[in-house]
Amino acid sequence: MTDPHPVHPRPQLARDAWTDLSGVWAFAFDDGDVGLGERWFARADVYDRTITVPFPPESRASGVHDTGYHPVVWYQRPFDVPEREPGGEVLLQFGAVDYRAQVWVNGQLVAEHEGGHTPFTAVVTQALTGSGPQLLTVRAEDEPRDLAQPRGKQDWQREPHAIWYHRTSGIWQPVWLECVPRVHVQDLRWTSDIHRLELRLDARLGHRPLPDTRLKVRLTLRGQLLSEQVVAVPDRHVSITLNLYYVSTNPERDDILWSPRRPNLIQAELTLLVGETAVDEVRSYAGLRSAGTRGGRFLLNGLSYYLRLVLAQNYWPASHLAAPSADALRREVQHVKDLGFNGVRIHQKIEDPRFLYWCDHLGLLVWEELPSAYAFTPEACERLTREWLEVLRRDYSHPCIVTWVPLNESWGVPNLEGDPAQRAFARGLYQLTRALDPTRPVIANDGWQFVAGDLIGVHDYAPQGETLRERYGTPEALERTLRSVQPYFRNILTDATRGEEAVVLSEFGGLSLAPDTGERWFGYGTVTSPEDLLSRYEDLVQAVLRAETLVGFCYTQLTDTEQETNGLLTADRVPKLDPARVRAINTRASRAMPGDILAEIHHVAQDQHAAGHE
Repeated sequence: MTDPHPVHPRPQLARDAWTDLSGVWAFAFDDGDVGLGERWFARADVYDRTITVPFPPESRASGVHDTGYHPVVWYQRPFDVPEREPGGEVLLQFGAVDYRAQVWVNGQLVAEHEGGHTPFTAVVTQALTGSGPQLLTVRAEDEPRDLAQPRGKQDWQREPHAIWYHRTSGIWQPVWLECVPRVHVQDLRWTSDIHRLELRLDARLGHRPLPDTRLKVRLTLRGQLLSEQVVAVPDRHVSITLNLYYVSTNPERDDILWSPRRPNLIQAELTLLVGETAVDEVRSYAGLRSAGTRGGRFLLNGLSYYLRLVLAQNYWPASHLAAPSADALRREVQHVKDLGFNGVRIHQKIEDPRFLYWCDHLGLLVWEELPSAYAFTPEACERLTREWLEVLRRDYSHPCIVTWVPLNESWGVPNLEGDPAQRAFARGLYQLTRALDPTRPVIANDGWQFVAGDLIGVHDYAPQGETLRERYGTPEALERTLRSVQPYFRNILTDATRGEEAVVLSEFGGLSLAPDTGERWFGYGTVTSPEDLLSRYEDLVQAVLRAETLVGFCYTQLTDTEQETNGLLTADRVPKLDPARVRAINTRASRAMPGDILAEIHHVAQDQHAAGHE
């Protein structure tokens, strides 16, 4: 079936010509880990089954559906190389392979990568032979019981237990082929300045440029030219500050700034020139927006903003961490918006860039969180840090992302209060993230045991709204809760001092709808009918909205996920409640920010006025 909303697998650095390598591959388990010694990368006779890429072998969608322990798996397929310019390069792009990957073309090793959630590229030009089909082989190693490996919610036990799920091994995001000139645009990074109406572009080339190489950048918004520059490119790195010529129709510049209500995106066309000849052309986009905190407030575009988030595992019954289709990612974003949330906290997963594309385009804030390890060792620290650096580089330019979360609930740092080394690691991740991206808030460890951050995220699954009001309703109650109450047997603060960090109830609720008491479930409270679920949901959310001290909330969770039945949608994405009724609850005014709802009314009136003049 044709995808009704096709999106390039790397939407912020897209070329028109690319070859999708998804589909049926040859496949084999290597439980004895003999494949390297027996040179499976140069053989075809050992592959005894097939798999549909990019679905993991544990999933039904893959056609394999084997959830047992298989630490090493192999993939193989032929591919054809499209016509390319003389002297150009052929790139194999991998969205994500969990956890350690090796790639061969025609028996020649072309790439190795460690990290189950981040992309890598193989330059395969020198490995190509003749003009016929080429042989691509991938070995993926994913040790199921290695607790020092960043794994997120993937279970290390054979069958899922408690809040962990079936594993996702091997290839689980797109694989594609691109033919590029030798000197080509390799990486982009956009940084916005809303006060100066500027965008800064940092670009990196794949090789040292030829003499007289220049980069042309053209920016437009809804067809209107904002800026166009051509600059010399003397080496592999080039930086350009682009002043945006735009006459705003309102003092808050909602017609150019990016926000969930008005997700304005600036389209970018980049052309790499050698002399007057265009040698590489890519498409990108950026959003002009700022995110930060000040005086206990969360700020979007310099103004106080109330966060109405939902926690999302983004896990599908038939395909696990992989989306069942590209369009399923768009529908996931739309589900969140239909329920009246303005953001999503992606939990223990680095999402497919196409999901972030739809958050950018449809207008949804994102908290991005690193999948955790569950042991504190030097190797775990190295792995987490290395993968987090790749995450920051991949996703820096997405305007939807407004908060980075490297650690969750002290997972992987289980003795955070008692071990100075674990505290140093958490603080180090915070400082490293702020150094590489000073444009967004960071929470070192979300949930409890706050050691560093621009926001304090609290996880509190109190079953009644009255309890939440007692804990967070007033400034005095909040201070008492932060210093004395342990919502989940752990201190919220690790010492007696804190600054003016904004406070978000970043997990609460978790209500399970279990009309059949024999149903397997996991949640933080059970109801037996949709009417009870709506009533309890309203009680909890209303209590949070009436708290004077919170700048936002994140409800657990968007969908049922395996044994967890605490979603607002079923695992098949069917709403349990009327989305309009949930939306009406979620969009009520908050006591901490009463102007929020007035601003929304004002903006709706502006939109209606603008529509009447189109």
